[in-house]
Amino acid sequence: MGLLQKLEVSHAPGTSYQQMFLLNDDLVPVPPEKRTWRSRNFFAFWIADSFNVNTWMIVSSMIQLGLSWWQAWICVWIGYGIVAPFIVMNARPGAIFHVTFPVVARTSFGIYGSLWCTFNRGVMACIWYGVQASIGGDCVKVMLRAMWPSVNNIPNHLPESSGTTTRDFMCFFLFWLISLPAIWFPIHQIRHLFTVKSIVTPIAGITFFIWCIVKAKGVGPIVSRPSSIYGSDLGWAMVASLMSCISNMATLVTNAPDFASRATTPSAAVLPQLITVPLSFSLVSFIGIIVSSSSETIYGEAIWSPIDLLGRFLDGNPSHATRFGVWFISFAFIIAQLGTNISANSISAGCDLTALFPRFINIRRGGYVAAIVGICMLPWNLLKSSNSFASYLSAYSVFLSSIAGVMITEYYMIRRGHYRVADLYDARQEGWYWYTWGINFRAYAAYIAGILINVVGFAGATGRTVPLAATRIYQMSFFTGFGVSALIYYLLNRAFPVPGLSKEFEEVDVSNFYDPHGTSTAVKNESMGEADSTRDSKELDRKVDDA
Repeated sequence: MGLLQKLEVSHAPGTSYQQMFLLNDDLVPVPPEKRTWRSRNFFAFWIADSFNVNTWMIVSSMIQLGLSWWQAWICVWIGYGIVAPFIVMNARPGAIFHVTFPVVARTSFGIYGSLWCTFNRGVMACIWYGVQASIGGDCVKVMLRAMWPSVNNIPNHLPESSGTTTRDFMCFFLFWLISLPAIWFPIHQIRHLFTVKSIVTPIAGITFFIWCIVKAKGVGPIVSRPSSIYGSDLGWAMVASLMSCISNMATLVTNAPDFASRATTPSAAVLPQLITVPLSFSLVSFIGIIVSSSSETIYGEAIWSPIDLLGRFLDGNPSHATRFGVWFISFAFIIAQLGTNISANSISAGCDLTALFPRFINIRRGGYVAAIVGICMLPWNLLKSSNSFASYLSAYSVFLSSIAGVMITEYYMIRRGHYRVADLYDARQEGWYWYTWGINFRAYAAYIAGILINVVGFAGATGRTVPLAATRIYQMSFFTGFGVSALIYYLLNRAFPVPGLSKEFEEVDVSNFYDPHGTSTAVKNESMGEADSTRDSKELDRKVDDA
């Protein structure tokens, strides 16, 4: 047996690459025994996901734009309140049919056309893994300083061209290393990590909140500072601020089916997400506002990064109580960053990469690939030019919002909940999702249109001079990208109807490949990619109009 054969994932003997691409263990509908995510797990997931350094600091850019603290906080409420329904809508196919994002993307972009969308999401997951790991390394540095102050004095033996120091790289590597065991657990089991995080991190956040108020003898000056902009400038600053909240969630909107596919019931992925997303993110940002405001009283300047503020607490000769407090809070932030990296990046990368390279990668291996890419990309160099890097990452939400616009329109407006699940794993030209050579050009026309409307505005965001109208359009990039792609996709499907165009909404698998309620058989033909759909009933054929 050669080396390549040894590296292959487990599969039936004689299975071709095309068969593995169409149907493998990580792409088939999740079996009932792995649908373990209940409502409380989705509550815990979003509470856990909201508590991280990025959420803590999200209002800092808003206040720097000239907003008052309460105006910025309103933007957070509205932004996350708006994005929550998009998460629920895109998660619905996963919750009903128990399939992940790469499979859901096949319904709109085609069996082979979905690969580009999957590749896009996978690349972003790998990049963000490195970025979040770099922030996690800063948390480790503060925690180690609280335990052993001499850590801060470790001599540097790395050249300046490396972009980091011996101390900082050691802390980054330690965080990267402790993240590896968490990647090992499958999605249906990793929910326990989010439960632990949802308990530990709020306790640490409230402790930090009270500690800073007591230390500053009040809430600080930021809460009494009015906005410095008015009129239309204030209005557009608030629009840009709430859009930044939405853009930060674009990746989780896109891959929402990954977690929903593990839901015990479809309802478990509805109310918990609708309620918890705006509530948890808003409360964490509020704690960040008050803590940063208090820091201005303590140190004469607002310190928005909680890690930098904890580091300041360790300067001088802190007491043992201070060092313990810093240790506990920084330890909680390590758990926070770890949980965020697993939920938003390693699992997403695993689901995406197993669809792209099914012969060698499963979800677990895909998570480790993301970790390897995360360290090889030297993320500390990217974060040096944080403004331009953040601009490019935010701009990437345009690509993802256009993908989401097509996917959601497909499910709710075109085939209206009707799936032919057997065709999702079949490359026959008669299948619903074959389209043209396996690619749905309607979806790609809509996707490109959603990107193009924001291209000029993006150029303006990178420093070029563009018309004001283009800037305004780009400031609403998620809505313009999503809206244009959704509209174009709907119109193209009306002009050039696809098989299965439905007149009424009903969430049903017309191929009888898989019963959403878990009562029917799974694969009707053991030969992969050759599932038989001849048992479609006349009643279902009447409901599904092959226009």
